[in-house]
Amino acid sequence: MIKFPLSLGEERSTVWPKPFSLACVLAAFVSPLLAQHEYTESEIEAGKAQYAINCVRCHGPDGDNITNADIGHGKFRRANTDAELITLMREGIPGTRMVAFPNINEPNAQTIVAYLRSMASTAAAAAALPPGDATRGKTIFEGKGACRTCHRVGDQGSRAGPDLSQIGSQRRVVELHRSILDPDAEIVPANRFVRVVTKDGSTLTGKLLNQDSFTVQILDIKDEKLKSFPKSNLREYTFVNNSPMPSYKDKLSTQELSDLLSYLASLKGQAN
Repeated sequence: MIKFPLSLGEERSTVWPKPFSLACVLAAFVSPLLAQHEYTESEIEAGKAQYAINCVRCHGPDGDNITNADIGHGKFRRANTDAELITLMREGIPGTRMVAFPNINEPNAQTIVAYLRSMASTAAAAAALPPGDATRGKTIFEGKGACRTCHRVGDQGSRAGPDLSQIGSQRRVVELHRSILDPDAEIVPANRFVRVVTKDGSTLTGKLLNQDSFTVQILDIKDEKLKSFPKSNLREYTFVNNSPMPSYKDKLSTQELSDLLSYLASLKGQAN
């Protein structure tokens, strides 16, 4: 007999049938927890790389290439929990196009699950937006959003931040959506900023361009000029954990956000 608390100071006794074991009881609680596991950004990023290697050929970049199996939006036909998804990936589904991937070990399979869960959550948020207009989005980009203060499109704008001239072909809309609202959620290594402090106390923050055994080269975000520092002359040299980009969560309306996303998605290298 197992007693379950109903509320503070109150409990209920439950007699389980003999075939039930403690393992069955634990499984009833563990399965929902697995499905609700929260993953770190590093796990999601690792899963994104694994997804590109193992999954994108059939499922596509947005996970919606296979009918009735829109895994990019969390629609799984034969699995619900994270554990079931891991098993499905490694063992496959006989008689279907889903072949077994025994070469994917369990930790790597779990990172793919982390990425799929992240895809589904961001896709749901982006799907809730109203239809966007790229022309209005360009106006927001150049005006209210002040995006050209840091970013460049074509030959217009700043080089302090990433060049967005081809961002529409490089990033999915759901990823752009997350970057605008939560810039710290995912910082691409190539876009990380560094902070250097020289031995005389001078401090400078900029975009890391290159480094070797003896020097560090960064792009100064203040004057957009290349600065090179001998490491022997530095007192401190560290990566900046947070993105220099501000969040637009409370700065743009839902319609403005949708318009801006439409504009960014349209940027695929053509003249703007």
